[in-house]
Amino acid sequence: MRRALGALAVSVSVLLVPISGTAIAASPPHTVVTDGAKLAKVKQAIRGGHASKAQRDALKAVLAKADTALTTGPWSVMDKPTAPPSGDKHDYMSQAPYWWASEKTPENPQGCPYVNRDGQRNPEADAITDHTYRMWAWDAMYYLSLAWYYTGDAKYAKRAALDIRTWFLDPATKMNPNMTYSQIIPCKNTISGTGIIDSTQSFSQLMDAFALLDGGAPGWTGQDRAGIKAWLTQYLNWMQASPQAKLELAATNNHGTFLDMQNATISAYLGHRDAARKIVLDAERKRFPVQFAADGSQPLELSRTMSWHYVNFNLTAWGRMAEVGKNLGVDVWKFKAPNGVTLRKVVDQLIPGALQGAAGWPHQQIGVFDQSIAADIFHAAAEEAHDSDAAAALKKMPLPAGGDTWPVRVSCFPLDPPLK
Repeated sequence: MRRALGALAVSVSVLLVPISGTAIAASPPHTVVTDGAKLAKVKQAIRGGHASKAQRDALKAVLAKADTALTTGPWSVMDKPTAPPSGDKHDYMSQAPYWWASEKTPENPQGCPYVNRDGQRNPEADAITDHTYRMWAWDAMYYLSLAWYYTGDAKYAKRAALDIRTWFLDPATKMNPNMTYSQIIPCKNTISGTGIIDSTQSFSQLMDAFALLDGGAPGWTGQDRAGIKAWLTQYLNWMQASPQAKLELAATNNHGTFLDMQNATISAYLGHRDAARKIVLDAERKRFPVQFAADGSQPLELSRTMSWHYVNFNLTAWGRMAEVGKNLGVDVWKFKAPNGVTLRKVVDQLIPGALQGAAGWPHQQIGVFDQSIAADIFHAAAEEAHDSDAAAALKKMPLPAGGDTWPVRVSCFPLDPPLK
């Protein structure tokens, strides 16, 4: 570990040395969620030797994640121990995490029916590896691609390409473009859309990973680009037309927000900008009045046993919706609902919790109260809505334990940490 960290320090220090005393101009990447001009500006600062300490620290954290990803994986849906009801391991499968067996007896060994315990994760769900491997694989793809963008080191791009091909493109290992069997509930055969959240909570980060690699990354070929676009076209169709997707699109809470946001990012990456823009505009019109009260609170998320997590979770989706909207000419931060609420007002509702923890949050939050999960949406509000209150809170609140990587990501990152 010491040797790896030493090499990391050297690689970062090399990046921070100006070439011939002048900054290198960087062309903006065609990222879908993140503002490509911001990424190019950060890259120019790093390559020109005038990056801020926050940017240097953030880059070290990103490269640490990417270096770990060089020696882990690749992951595949084929690695799970059992097949889904279709009998095809290429279909993604997971178990609903908050559903538990009722009493198991010799007469009822499976413990049917399963009952919901909101916020209490059933360890049975971890026996199906797709959920965990999906998190690790998609995070690896993103951080490897970002590391290649900033360093130009081919090893990161080639490993990202391998991980992507393994999960999405290789006939022997790829995932089928559907989420039919995500978050299944044992003992039940009914169709549910809620499991789609396994994808929507973090899939949009991959659009930026693909876009970064599309900028000439070694090991990422024209065949790879064509293959991923064909896969995404099928996936987007499933995410809009399947029975599960139609149920999820009708969801009024964070589930609906995430699906809209995911579909907008996929549409934008595929070049369907008008369709993507319509999704964002419709989301503003339909979801703001339902999700956000006039005072900026989120009643649907506050009703959960993990209310602090879920209000931040939903705002992560809105933060990314605003980011993709910006690239499509839609300013979500300026939108005002009929009740007068704005996204900035919703964000500012989180400041007492971020600063004081449970003492500043008069709502139920079982488990750990992680103040730092509000950091990204505060960054977004400060930069895009000129929210001085959020900016001030960032200077006082606890930041993510692994380091605040916003200064080089400049976008809200999914609240989907790897499981232990």
